[in-house]
Amino acid sequence: MRYVYISLIVVVTAVVLLFKIQNFDAVTVSLFGAGITMPTSLLIIVVYTLGMVTGSALLGLLRGWVKGAMRQGG
Repeated sequence: MRYVYISLIVVVTAVVLLFKIQNFDAVTVSLFGAGITMPTSLLIIVVYTLGMVTGSALLGLLRGWVKGAMRQGG
């Protein structure tokens, strides 16, 4: 099972590196008059990371609401 995990990590790393190499074109993102130029791959990684952070924060918030409702109702 250990070799499966290692090979999976190697494959995912290779795919990420290939993605990074092939998407090196610059893109400009503008918001409220401010703009930033960065490679497409970096933009996608930043947006993905922000999505993971907000998703986990929302999940934690919902868990807290459910636990609070269970305490009051139970």
